[in-house]
Amino acid sequence: MEDKAEKALVRPGFRERVEELVAAQWREPVIVLRLGDTDLGFDVPGRRLDGTVKGKRLVRRFFWNVFRGIGGAFVYVFALLNGAGSGGGKGGHPFQREIRVKGPANAMALEPADRVRKASGPWLVCSPSAIAMVDTGSTYRDLADAPPPEILWQARKPQAPAIDFRKRVLTWPDGSSFAFTLHGRTEERYLRERFEFPDTIHWTGRPDAPR
Repeated sequence: MEDKAEKALVRPGFRERVEELVAAQWREPVIVLRLGDTDLGFDVPGRRLDGTVKGKRLVRRFFWNVFRGIGGAFVYVFALLNGAGSGGGKGGHPFQREIRVKGPANAMALEPADRVRKASGPWLVCSPSAIAMVDTGSTYRDLADAPPPEILWQARKPQAPAIDFRKRVLTWPDGSSFAFTLHGRTEERYLRERFEFPDTIHWTGRPDAPR
């Protein structure tokens, strides 16, 4: 049932379209992963938690804070009425963001992170010498109705970040980092077929992976 739901969220053909676009440009084997949650939290000087630049969008920020306060209070009261506040459930603020982007002011991770959080169908593409972020638009729609995939950002070594598939983290030369999530079990399975503990990458798939 879950596999069917995931296939409905990411229809067949999107991964292959991204792979074809990037592999043709780089002329290298690539790994293509549909990214998960892009509601990123930032820990970077000059940025708010939601990634917006401090000192900008003050009016919009004011109304968002009002909305967040009202919405958060409503959900909190609802949770209390349903027993979530008695220790039996997992507490937490409904608008709380997990810190995924860290680094110094003007961090190298900011440009790709800013572009990914605005994408409606974000993909991470990596090869032996490069990394890219690609947007396919919504993957709910039929492939025939989807726009061509767009490369939002790309970098080659030595400017490209190092990727740690075990920790799901990209780390740039300036020390900044972007912790990414994957879009469900299909992506987890795809990665397992190409990554072998502790740090072996099979760019064309593991020999022992099921076909």
